[in-house]
Amino acid sequence: MSQSEVRAGCEAGDGGGRLKPALLLGALGVVYGDIGTSPLYAFKEAVRAANPGAHSADPAAVTGAVSLILWALILIVSIKYAVLILRADNNGEGGIVAMLALLGARHAKPGSWQALLLVIGLVGAALLYGDGAITPAISVLSAVEGLKVDAPALGRFVVPITLAILVALFLVQSKGVAFIGRMFGPVMLVWFCVLVLLGLGGIWHRPEILAAANPLKAVEFMGHAGWGVSFAMLGAAFLAVTGGEAMYADLGHFGAGPIRISWFALVLPALVINYLGQGAGLLLEPDAIENPFYRLAPDWAHYPLIGLATLATVIASQAIISGVFSLTQQSIQLGFLPAMRIVQTASDERGQIYVPAVNWLLAAATLTAVVVFETSDALAGAYGIAVSLLMAITTILAALIAHRWGYALPAILAVNGFFLLIDLVFLSANSVKLFEGGWFPLVLAGFVALMMLTWRRGNQLIEEARAAMRQPESAFLANMQHRDIVRLPGTGAFLSAATHGIPLHLSRFVERSHALHRRVVIVTALYEETPTVPEAERAHATLLAPDFYRLTLRYGFMEDASIPEGLRCAVEHRHLPAAILDDMTVFIGHETVIPKSDDRGMMPWRENLFAFMQRNAERTGAYFCVPTRQVVEVGTEIEI
Repeated sequence: MSQSEVRAGCEAGDGGGRLKPALLLGALGVVYGDIGTSPLYAFKEAVRAANPGAHSADPAAVTGAVSLILWALILIVSIKYAVLILRADNNGEGGIVAMLALLGARHAKPGSWQALLLVIGLVGAALLYGDGAITPAISVLSAVEGLKVDAPALGRFVVPITLAILVALFLVQSKGVAFIGRMFGPVMLVWFCVLVLLGLGGIWHRPEILAAANPLKAVEFMGHAGWGVSFAMLGAAFLAVTGGEAMYADLGHFGAGPIRISWFALVLPALVINYLGQGAGLLLEPDAIENPFYRLAPDWAHYPLIGLATLATVIASQAIISGVFSLTQQSIQLGFLPAMRIVQTASDERGQIYVPAVNWLLAAATLTAVVVFETSDALAGAYGIAVSLLMAITTILAALIAHRWGYALPAILAVNGFFLLIDLVFLSANSVKLFEGGWFPLVLAGFVALMMLTWRRGNQLIEEARAAMRQPESAFLANMQHRDIVRLPGTGAFLSAATHGIPLHLSRFVERSHALHRRVVIVTALYEETPTVPEAERAHATLLAPDFYRLTLRYGFMEDASIPEGLRCAVEHRHLPAAILDDMTVFIGHETVIPKSDDRGMMPWRENLFAFMQRNAERTGAYFCVPTRQVVEVGTEIEI
């Protein structure tokens, strides 16, 4: 399904028009691929946690586990995300980065409460990278493990097959995912229909499992099982709701209407029926505890089901990988990560991107997880803690947004406090798995958060150094009148990070060459805290002197900034004369960061990390789409 179809349908879905079936179908694959494949492992882990060391399932534990999972889906995904969190949109966009933009945390001053809020939000964003490494590993592993149901001897091939599938998945990213995307919805529709059929077959044989719809069944079992077993069961049952956060992250692609309709009309009923069916299957065959999902299917259907499950988990993995690419792009544009090479994989569809550096780092983390943990059971310990912490952070940020929008404080405390309590209970339950694998995504998230915070603080220090060295416009122009300056033909465009003052490389160029172009424009590209900026509001130009302009270009954090496109836009809207585009040379400051060992900046090791990131960032000209033949770099050393 194309991005243009998605966005056109999104307008219909939220604007009161008729919902497009293709949009609903697309949401099944992109939004619900992760949570839709949770039945492969979530119920199995919950029952095994409730029956530690047992080779058969206790009926009370089975009913309690099903009840716990059903009500987790209802409270966390259905009410918290589908009903409440989807309201916290930034002009239709969702996700942690959109929340930070809504709260204005990007411009927080060091030491303020907004700065603490920014740290919390960036940790939440970083946790998505940990989720992005674990989701493909546990999803594909759990599908391939179905081979062991009929042929236990094939168990030694599970890890190699999983690695081969994941390597192929990461290799294909550079080709673009349009051709895979068209299969997302139909395959997931088949998958959810199969979940329903398998579940109904189990319920038919043991209808007493329907008692699990009573939440007291979960409370009763955990009340008698003891704290240790109850906490382990809570942590395992939480795996059933991982992937629910994709509803909010993909809000901008589909709109709240299609996401809600897909969830309540198909996904939730299919998951509920399948979990009930797995519980009924265990009541019928208590020794099926090793893999209750595949034991629901008749013997002849095992291998086709393994193939379908593998395809569904590849789709779930592709959705999270694409989400990580999108998050990276937004983080770069809001100044949280250094510029990286971003490849548009579809010329006619915005939003289909490939980030090579992130792809291969994510591939390394995912393959490492498979090799280190080897089974989905072991990976389950690594999975829940990052997602539960992310959900708690989302609840906190949503409460602050609700307060900012004027909702009554008692209502916010009651509603968000209730869901935060649930999040903290699941987080506590998952925290006991810290040393069983939970450390893995947290280490990944910690490293990403450190890079984000270091990059942002380093850029603040660089801008402080620039501001101290930057000449005011009036002083520079007055000095120009008293100097013998050679005027060069054409236009000189000087990129600047600030909206005032003379860029260092402009003053350095004039100082060393005693020359300047006949026409000069200082260009600043800014990313706003809204997803898009209308083209009519893109450019704003100020005449500083004859043939000497300052141009400010504004872009949304879901857009790509292109200096050539911005200049053409300014000319078309008569902000600049057409002659400005003739024989243009674009000058870019190439700054070399020199870490200083004093107390004014960051710790020395962070300054060195920032310098390393700055040296390896994408070239400014390439990032802003300036043709190489037009670029001239002027070097400057800056101490921080």
